[in-house]
Amino acid sequence: MTIEIQDLAYTHPGGTTGLHVPQLTVQAGETLAVIGPSGSGKTTFLNVLSGLLRPDNGSIRVNGIAVDALSRRAAQVYRADSVGYVFQDFGLLDYLTARDNILHPFRIARGRRVTPHARNRANELAKALGIADRLTHRPAQLSHGEKQRVAICRAVVTDPKVLLADEPTGNLDPDTAALIMDHLLTARDRLGATLVMVTHDHSLLDRFDRVLDFRDLWRSGA
Repeated sequence: MTIEIQDLAYTHPGGTTGLHVPQLTVQAGETLAVIGPSGSGKTTFLNVLSGLLRPDNGSIRVNGIAVDALSRRAAQVYRADSVGYVFQDFGLLDYLTARDNILHPFRIARGRRVTPHARNRANELAKALGIADRLTHRPAQLSHGEKQRVAICRAVVTDPKVLLADEPTGNLDPDTAALIMDHLLTARDRLGATLVMVTHDHSLLDRFDRVLDFRDLWRSGA
């Protein structure tokens, strides 16, 4: 899906400027890395792209959908239908097993349900990411890297056309970080999805089509 942004701005409660992107187009199927110092608005950017936050000004269109104008309910439908989001803090539900966390999007999305096909898909993803033997465990029983892999499986299990990832390789050893990156890119290729990923790991940047440095936005007075 193509992402088109014009004069996008968001201000945090209390008046602190959180985000200003004058213009940006991310082509369908493109991979974009977002870098920059802490507090420059990277996570806010992903939250606006996903419809979790509504911007104060400007427009954001994803495949023609005016995300900035969606109602709360319509934004939920948009996320369920089109977006896979890997949160920085994983966002796993403590009372669910790893398998049920992966399958959770099927339980909350309109018109979806947990079918045998969905269960098989969850099992395949878990196997690909090396956590097939952890599916009956709850988050408290998982390592940091295992939680991250569960979160990625959940993000891609519904075959979304937009993948958003907030520091998915943060605090992981190099081998696990490479595995996570490999899987995100494999999912992007298989789905033909657009991938936007926030990262501090500059060793990964050559694996993206393009890099957006939020430091440049602030320098330009944007």
